[in-house]
Amino acid sequence: MQMNKMMAALALLGMAGAALAQETVVKIGHSGPLSGAQSFAGKDNENGARMAIDELNAKPITVGGKKIKFELVSEDDQGDPKSGVNAAQKLVDSGVRFVVGPYNSGVAIPASRVYSDAGAIVATVGSNPKITEQGYKGLYRINASDTQLGSKMALYAAKELKLKTVAVIDDRTAYGQGVAEEFKKQARASGLTVAGHEFTNDKASDFTAILTSLKAKKVEAVFLGGYAPQGGPMARQMKQLGINARLLGGDTICAAEMGKLGGDAVGENVLCAQGGAILDKAASGPEFKANYKKRFNKDPDVYAASFYDGVMLYADAMKKADSVEPAKVNAAIAKGEFKGVAGTYAFDEKGNMKSSPVTIFTFKGGQPVPVTSY
Repeated sequence: MQMNKMMAALALLGMAGAALAQETVVKIGHSGPLSGAQSFAGKDNENGARMAIDELNAKPITVGGKKIKFELVSEDDQGDPKSGVNAAQKLVDSGVRFVVGPYNSGVAIPASRVYSDAGAIVATVGSNPKITEQGYKGLYRINASDTQLGSKMALYAAKELKLKTVAVIDDRTAYGQGVAEEFKKQARASGLTVAGHEFTNDKASDFTAILTSLKAKKVEAVFLGGYAPQGGPMARQMKQLGINARLLGGDTICAAEMGKLGGDAVGENVLCAQGGAILDKAASGPEFKANYKKRFNKDPDVYAASFYDGVMLYADAMKKADSVEPAKVNAAIAKGEFKGVAGTYAFDEKGNMKSSPVTIFTFKGGQPVPVTSY
């Protein structure tokens, strides 16, 4: 009798072992600013990745005959290049070979070398063109570049807003400089006068001196190459100084944080360009927004859908390659196409999206609302 019990126990253990053997754990790394002034963006991006992982684990995919269990490993890179390199090292040292992020171009540029050396695949929303000019295989940009964001904002300013004189302020980050230069280039090509180019930094909060000098030049719009923590106070100070110019920017000011920090100074006077089509008009956009709100009790911000898509892109490529080996997954991404929430992901030889629409937003009730996509 005792022997039968032992045999039964061993059989159960064997079954449990067999079940475990049929499961493969795949770590997905996330790098973003989870603390500091940009933490609203980092947490939103992390939420998007987490939501994808939760969905994949609820209905597991099978690769190489085994069910895949995904795990999120998230690191706070503080939006800082040095911290970003440390975060990258931590992720690859813990066995991560699939990464969504970094959010900031200034972090993505140096960190991408660490990921490349480890054979990891990276899907970043960093928009500075230099990111994909480095020649690393397995490094993908999953949104529009500065070239598209800056230039389309300038085209909109010239063609739709019919502006004549603009100025530029950039925060000297890789992102801020890149998007400001692209705006300036297209603005001049479209016949606009760029009356001034001023500089600040991504920790500043007082822009009175810069704005006063631009007021004297009677500019009709100020393009900010920078982030919402600077954009909100800048809008307030423009209003206080009686500057009736519009405040324009790239994707990083297309955030609810702008309305939160800028209050009633942020409205239809603020316009920004963001990669991707209008979420409400995308086939699975409304469902994504509803699921996100249900899961996190708030609306998704700028790139939650892109980070969600980044994780789903990896899962789709694993299925196509029938492997979780980074080299094979990378080959499937490079030659394939994946339809996500925020766009269709097909890449050129450098890792840029072949087609990335840009949406122009303005603000109503403190929230970014889409105006048009092109």
